[in-house]
Amino acid sequence: MKESVQNVLQEEYTSALKNYLIHPGEDGLHRAYAVGRRALAEEFGPLEMAMLHHDALSGLLRESGEDALHVVKEAKNFFVESLTPFEMAYRGFHDATSALRRLNEKLEDEAKRIAHSIHDEAGQFLACVHIALEEVARELPPKSRKHLEEIRQLLNQVEGQLRRLSHELRPTILDDLGLLPALEFLAEGVSKRSGVPIAVEGERGGRLPPAIETAIYRAVQEALNNASKHAQASGVTVRVKRNEKTVVCSVRDDGVGFDAAAMLARKGGSGLGLLGIRERVAVLAGTVQINSHPGKGTEIIITVPIEA
Repeated sequence: MKESVQNVLQEEYTSALKNYLIHPGEDGLHRAYAVGRRALAEEFGPLEMAMLHHDALSGLLRESGEDALHVVKEAKNFFVESLTPFEMAYRGFHDATSALRRLNEKLEDEAKRIAHSIHDEAGQFLACVHIALEEVARELPPKSRKHLEEIRQLLNQVEGQLRRLSHELRPTILDDLGLLPALEFLAEGVSKRSGVPIAVEGERGGRLPPAIETAIYRAVQEALNNASKHAQASGVTVRVKRNEKTVVCSVRDDGVGFDAAAMLARKGGSGLGLLGIRERVAVLAGTVQINSHPGKGTEIIITVPIEA
């Protein structure tokens, strides 16, 4: 399908370039821009555009009796104009990426504020309730104290759930101790809730930039939630490796797996929360690789460059 589209674009490009060389001007450059827009819409890249230009120019040079240097010089202006839609798309992508990064930072700041509020303020209220119950208990007969103790146990459960929610919103351990301890704490919580053993492996070294630690933590959090809910896994392993230039984090389970190629081929490739993982990693110029086959488990590999 793409080959037929390429042939059509090649004809359009060659025809437009030929006309421009005969009648240089704004109309010809407008045609160059239009061909570039169509190529971009067909998901062609700058390298494919360069090949279109090379093939068109090579053919026209063979046909032309004019000075080759003059033809090449004039064709350069046409080629540059055909790449304008790609430049505009790149700038738009760069602006969107910058905006997404700022949005992620604001969301994390808000999550931190809410998490601290839940942990500190709600904790203080519950402490006051426990004190009030203790005072009431002194004035009640033993039989009534038993019912009060049941209420106290429910309050303890509420307190535990609030603590868990606070840590999942923004784990203070990530800010205080770094990525690996935070992942160990996360794995312990997910493992307790799901019953799936989760191992975390990696060397404890220096701290990574906060944006990288946050992005990898959130990506692993999503991956572990997917593994515990959908993979039917009997075990999950999280590995973190880093060198001077990159940090690589993998999440592998031995669950049912899925057809990764088919899922990624779908428009958007957003299944199993992968869109959120990709977006968080993409704003840091990182990559996400998914290896999975039915019956053979799943491995998600996250690679992020470390800023100098």
